[in-house]
Amino acid sequence: MNSHISFIEQNIQLEDHERQPCEVWTRVMGYHRPVSQFNPGKQAEHAERCHFSEKAAAL
Repeated sequence: MNSHISFIEQNIQLEDHERQPCEVWTRVMGYHRPVSQFNPGKQAEHAERCHFSEKAAAL
């Protein structure tokens, strides 16, 4: 058996103090901008968006 374990097979658990925030960017009005800089209304609108799935579109 191969002693090498792929990254996908490992069950990695991080403690909260080991985590860091992930900045999400999106394209708005033709340019890219971090969602964290949106006003509260635009952030709520972003949270409600449906995201494109190529597999679902192929069906």
